[in-house]
Amino acid sequence: MSLLGSHVGLSSPLYYLGAVQEALSYKADTFMFYTGAPQNARRKPLDELRIPEGRALIRQACLDESKIVVHAPYIVNLANKDKEETFQGSIEFIQSELLRVSGFGLKLLVLHPGSHVGHGVEHGLDSLILGLSKVLENDSTDVTICLETMAGKGSEVGADFSFFHQFFARFPYPDRVAVCLDTCHVSDAGYDVSDADALLGEFDRLIGLEKLKVVHLNDSKNPRGSHKDRHENLGYGAIGFDALHRFASHPLLKDIPVILETPWVNEKAPYGAEISLLREGKFDPSWRQKL
Repeated sequence: MSLLGSHVGLSSPLYYLGAVQEALSYKADTFMFYTGAPQNARRKPLDELRIPEGRALIRQACLDESKIVVHAPYIVNLANKDKEETFQGSIEFIQSELLRVSGFGLKLLVLHPGSHVGHGVEHGLDSLILGLSKVLENDSTDVTICLETMAGKGSEVGADFSFFHQFFARFPYPDRVAVCLDTCHVSDAGYDVSDADALLGEFDRLIGLEKLKVVHLNDSKNPRGSHKDRHENLGYGAIGFDALHRFASHPLLKDIPVILETPWVNEKAPYGAEISLLREGKFDPSWRQKL
């Protein structure tokens, strides 16, 4: 089984210590968090976030810091260089976020590739290459930026593996960038998650499995190819529990952090129950009612 975890909060008063405690309450092997609100760029100083205490608990729990994940906020968009203010602001924000990720002692930052906003996929690819090159040309960290596979909603780029193939063929800093595969997104983009061998084989052929550093494990509220991007709890969506369990337990993903981003149920986090189901390998159709 892969390293299992989920999104956790980073909120006052415990901040990073609380994030680690939340992950451990789910019996997780890893976790993912935002260093501030996902909807904006406002960020508290690192020295207010109780990082040393969180890191001490990570060591005590024997979690691997190199497999813990930070997610960049949704407002970042490097796929449209024509909107100069947003483009330049995104470059500057990611540069500062890399320093913040490093300040937590972490190595993985997930980033949405962005939207071309009506300019076409080629423009989006050119813009992303330009923007990330500017981000990394003066960066002093060893953080890996993990570009997330997307559902293809609206003008999103990154909805097919060939996009990433073209990106890596042209990007001047290939060792600093990897991929985060989201099962809901690739299903909504048209890929068949139920055939894990074929899906990972296609990924390996076009991108290379060595570039797969993070998985987001989510069911989908919509059928394959819908381009909707609406996550569902494991076993209640169009992908189904068996397919997601086979994917999460695939031997090629053994050492990769697998992160749940599924919806809360009756204002309760479902992650402990979903992690338990994945480890047991058997679906309980009434698990949501038992939360």
